Amino acid sequence: MMQDQKKIIIKALLEKDILVTEQILEILPDDFNIEEFYTDYYTKTEDEQQLIKDIKNYLNKNIEQKNNTIQITDEIQNPIERKVKIITSYKDEPKKRSINDFISYYNKRYQQIKKMLLNRMELSGAISINKISTRNDNEPIALVVIISEKTITKNNNLVIKAEDPTGEITIIINKNRPETMELAKTLVLDEIIGVIGTVKNKTLYANTLFLPDIPLSKELKKAPIEEYALFISDIHVGSNFFLGEQFNKFINFLNGNIVNNQYKELVPKIKYVFMMGDLVDGVGIYPGQEKELKITDIYEQYTEFSRLISKISKNISLIICPGNHDAVRLCEPQPPLTKVIAKALYEFENVFLVSNPAMVNIAATATFPGLDVLLYHGYSFDYYISNIDEIRNNGGYDRADLIMKFLLQKRHLAPTHASTLFIPEIEHDPLVISKIPDIFCTGHIHKVSASNYRNITLVSGSCWQDTTKFQEKMGHHPEPCRVPMINLQTREVRILKF
Repeated sequence: MMQDQKKIIIKALLEKDILVTEQILEILPDDFNIEEFYTDYYTKTEDEQQLIKDIKNYLNKNIEQKNNTIQITDEIQNPIERKVKIITSYKDEPKKRSINDFISYYNKRYQQIKKMLLNRMELSGAISINKISTRNDNEPIALVVIISEKTITKNNNLVIKAEDPTGEITIIINKNRPETMELAKTLVLDEIIGVIGTVKNKTLYANTLFLPDIPLSKELKKAPIEEYALFISDIHVGSNFFLGEQFNKFINFLNGNIVNNQYKELVPKIKYVFMMGDLVDGVGIYPGQEKELKITDIYEQYTEFSRLISKISKNISLIICPGNHDAVRLCEPQPPLTKVIAKALYEFENVFLVSNPAMVNIAATATFPGLDVLLYHGYSFDYYISNIDEIRNNGGYDRADLIMKFLLQKRHLAPTHASTLFIPEIEHDPLVISKIPDIFCTGHIHKVSASNYRNITLVSGSCWQDTTKFQEKMGHHPEPCRVPMINLQTREVRILKF
């Protein structure tokens, strides 16, 4: 911004009693229309962060009118001509947590998922547990509850202890209701469900169970332009087992340096590469890891990762979230990589750093709203592979699609308290799948997968690391150097092998 123009804007803002900082001035364009902003977008706030949001709302509206392909992300940065918009990306606000924060966290989760369940006609008349005493025995009632305990009786009936903000109740599912029992076997602690049944002696005998799930009416959205998105995960730069030759082959492919004529016309249409965490191998992640590291300094690992992806064509947008091996906290949601640890990544014009999990919109045009992509590294997967028979007995670590479908049905990325470490946010639960994605992408288990669930494309990236002793011990069966590629116009998926 020119110095004279900056003085004019500062003066005009002060006349409106709007105090600004250098951080705010950095995102103001030279043609910033103060009157329009003040009238239509300013919320009369004294909070700097809210003022930044007001300004970005104004800028987004004007940019979309000028060029629909230009977006303002959640990061304070200059707009660039890319059809990438960060919808949700967690921003860490360090503060002391208390027991009451956990109570608020679970109450907010309950309210978020209860809204989804109440959209079902069968549950529209659901009551709270403390109202049960006003109903007659054997009168059908509907509840929305969170599961606190689950046991099998000697007669093979299932007993669930459940609660809502008003009280607790025992729910019995009879083995003679095979359909209900089959669904009940997949229920996990701390998930929120709907239930219809009859009450007798303060016990609910369940007839039907309901999961929040994805509505059957979910639209299969297809982009009007032929563009491609690729998905990779678990690169593990710094490991002795990192497959650098194959990864460089992948980079050459993205840059069009290929012999195979089959892809010559396709490669220029690759516009997005999603990287779902474990970018580097990290340090001190598991016992004895130092013996398996080629690069033992975490900063140098990110320097090498940055050097590698700097070679990727700048025409391709790179959307990157962290994983459990990356240098951020292990508790979810994990914030984006910081400038302290990965400064070079912030200097690349085609890199979008987001949290784990995050939601990103891509491929929007003037007439198409774009495709919403949910990124989640997948750290909770280990728990559900170990504890859910339906997943463990049908492939376990080889079936990312089963785990992803399972979590979509629960509308939560880690419904059970023990399945991942998390930060108890008191305003909302960031791990609830509130907005239904068009594409759900993950990693972590080093196994490629592509499937569809209710018009959501499910993709799991493989890895760029050969099998380690730790992975063998954990029962992993890595399938390295496989890359799912989605044609956004047809939503077809093919797997590329490097």
